Amino acid sequence: RDSSTSRGLGDVYKRQQIMCGISGFCDFSLNYYDKKPFWETILVQMHETLKHRGPDQAMIDLQPHVGLSHARLSIRDLKSGIQPMTRTFHGKTCSIVYNGEIYNHRELLPELQAAGYRFTTTSDTEIILCAYMHFGKDFVEKLNGIFAFAIWDDTTRELLLYRDRAGTKPLFYTQTGSSFVFGSEPKALFCHPDVTPSIDKNSLQEILAVGPARTSGNGVFTGVKEVMPGHYHIFCPDGQHDILYWDLPCREHKDSYVQTVQTVSFLVRDTVERQMVSDVPVCTFLSGGIDSSIVTALAARHMQKEGKILNTFSFDFSENEKYFKSNAFQPERDLPYVNRMLQYCKTSHTYLECSQEALFAALSDAVTAKDLPGMTDVDASLLYFCSEVAKHNKVTLTGECADEIFGGYPWFYRPELMNRDGFPWSADPAARTSILSDDVLRTLDLAEYSHARYEETLSHVPHLDGESPEEARRRDIGYLNIKWFMQTLLDRMDRTSMYSSLEARVPFADHRIMEYVFNVPWQMKYRNGVEKSLLRDACADLLPRELLWRKKSPYPKTYHPAYEQMLIRRMWEILSDPNSPVLPLLDRSKTEAFLAAPKELGKPWFGQLMAGPQLIAYFIQINTWMQIYHLSI
Repeated sequence: RDSSTSRGLGDVYKRQQIMCGISGFCDFSLNYYDKKPFWETILVQMHETLKHRGPDQAMIDLQPHVGLSHARLSIRDLKSGIQPMTRTFHGKTCSIVYNGEIYNHRELLPELQAAGYRFTTTSDTEIILCAYMHFGKDFVEKLNGIFAFAIWDDTTRELLLYRDRAGTKPLFYTQTGSSFVFGSEPKALFCHPDVTPSIDKNSLQEILAVGPARTSGNGVFTGVKEVMPGHYHIFCPDGQHDILYWDLPCREHKDSYVQTVQTVSFLVRDTVERQMVSDVPVCTFLSGGIDSSIVTALAARHMQKEGKILNTFSFDFSENEKYFKSNAFQPERDLPYVNRMLQYCKTSHTYLECSQEALFAALSDAVTAKDLPGMTDVDASLLYFCSEVAKHNKVTLTGECADEIFGGYPWFYRPELMNRDGFPWSADPAARTSILSDDVLRTLDLAEYSHARYEETLSHVPHLDGESPEEARRRDIGYLNIKWFMQTLLDRMDRTSMYSSLEARVPFADHRIMEYVFNVPWQMKYRNGVEKSLLRDACADLLPRELLWRKKSPYPKTYHPAYEQMLIRRMWEILSDPNSPVLPLLDRSKTEAFLAAPKELGKPWFGQLMAGPQLIAYFIQINTWMQIYHLSI
């Protein structure tokens, strides 16, 4: 056994244009060497399904009871950080496949080197593996980063799956008979000969009651689960074990406002600085909102220290200046603020624009990328924009997650939204169920399912003794947003970016920021009636004043009537085709009436952007999803 290098099928697979994703299988009742060519072919097929996640290298490692497959996007140690990676130290042999970035990996080196570990690469992969071997299973608590990885411990005969605290990187698994199968995306699981995609009642409840969000750990397909954020999962001869290693802590906040501003200022700056580390150039998304502008300002300063200019990218839709319609959730366009930021912070900027035709076409690709229906044109447009950014850069920083953590959404402060008895971004089931058949509504009981998931989450919210009812509700809202709404956006960001071999990093989802800000009292986050005032004060020196105090506006969407007409035509085609798999869900007369009526643009049924046209698009995506995976009801 080679104790210091990866094992694989040879250079032919090293040179294939395959992407960064992990997958594999484990079975203690089988010896995979008995049918070695067959199982090696399965491993190759698994990373073939994940080839969109990275073009640089692909390798496999088949052992008697485990198979590991890796498709790599090279960000660090471009020449020697090949996976699967196996190491033997102090009589212990372990292997790893890993997706992500560890931002504090060099801080772990001194103790490992002092313990006798010798490193043959500069990759964070090798440090993760040695840290597991040295510190044990709970070593993950020492990591700061975005990650999903699998470790095979040949000594203890355990397969361990780890996922980062925020859930930035995905990791799915299923068990069929005695076989355990895992992968970065569900599509990789279906390469295993005993795993076939199917759906059941719970699948439909997830899609129709809480979708495009998902219950944590629920993979929607029958029998498919996801390692939950802040957890690791063990498969061994005596069964499966799920271990929670991190959750949002509940602490009394004793810092003054000045101290709180200083702490947030340090954490944001330190996080962006850490996440700029890469052996390839890093860019940023610049939307014109305060979150992406803060990240861009800090990233640009970092690049300037190195004598370089930061690449930035902004997104919009063709003819948006003509058709944009201001509403309570989206009061104004982003473009003027992008231009103001560019005057203030010199970068190499690219304006990206998506046509209505490209947006409509990307609806199907977005389902392929996610393996599920999603946030319709929000996913589709981001998928398109990421494909354009990937032509220039491999790594980007985004402003995602600041709203969930610092309280930027209207349901944090508008009483009628905050006090809903249900998920505040999707409390009224009437809009999302308006075209479903009566039989489906009776069978699935969607309102009850959604409310049960809501109550279940609330039962886990930590509280301080003596909290007032209002303070307790604020903490509930913060917890719900981080555990649900933020997960939806992180999932969207990973799938739409990695589909084009682009790694998206999310500084605001750093666990230190989440832990600290979760416990900051609401009056510090909403001073003088301004949402995210704490973040604005902490970063006041980074932005021009008119942008710093800009009213929040979400990710842009199109208001072009041509896009709506494309959706309506496609939905009529689905209704006219008796083989459309989504038809058993729909009431035809309700659907026809909905298609004929004017579409409501300003009252979302999910989040801030998904209104009338997006409801049509969602059912189009459900139909596409069922066609791709040959699903039936």
